[in-house]
Amino acid sequence: MQEPFAFLIAQEPVFKDIYDQYGLPTIPQRPEGFETLVLLILEQQVSIDSAKATFLKLKTIGTGIHPEILLDLCETQFRAAGVSRQKTSYIKALASAILSKELLLEALATAPPYEVRETLLKIKGIGHWTIDIYLMFALKAPDVFPLGDIAVVNTLKELFNVHEKSEMEMLSQSWSPYRSYATYLLWHHYLGKRKRTINYNP
Repeated sequence: MQEPFAFLIAQEPVFKDIYDQYGLPTIPQRPEGFETLVLLILEQQVSIDSAKATFLKLKTIGTGIHPEILLDLCETQFRAAGVSRQKTSYIKALASAILSKELLLEALATAPPYEVRETLLKIKGIGHWTIDIYLMFALKAPDVFPLGDIAVVNTLKELFNVHEKSEMEMLSQSWSPYRSYATYLLWHHYLGKRKRTINYNP
């Protein structure tokens, strides 16, 4: 068992119960870079499966997910892939920032999480949830706690009887420095209880 999971299961009885019932979760992994950020924008407030279908359509229409290609697509082409006008503007803002060198994605790989957050928040349409998931999936940051994620919030309410974000944040402090792994366990319970599985790969 990986050290982060061993630490959490030894410390928190609820996590031990999740492990006993469902086993260990798979750790989601995605590549660093533009493609993953585009997919995360598409995943905002919709299901992962729905976003993935849109992503694959967009990839076909644009002959790839690259900043210069997506910046050249018109709104009608985005709409044909199922991308809303709002998310189209977010993707184009991201592509423009990369091509203008305003955003250097390679630099994020070695930057501390707070710096990654400060940098990405400057891009239209990229908020805390998108950054949290990028940090966890692509940059493999071990201590991120995405309180903008509805599954995390609902599972905390169910298993820990906490209902305010401030209480949830305080509770999570005892799981540091492995709060990303605590999140994977919470998602594992959420999906396991509903007999669902998710493939996080695009």
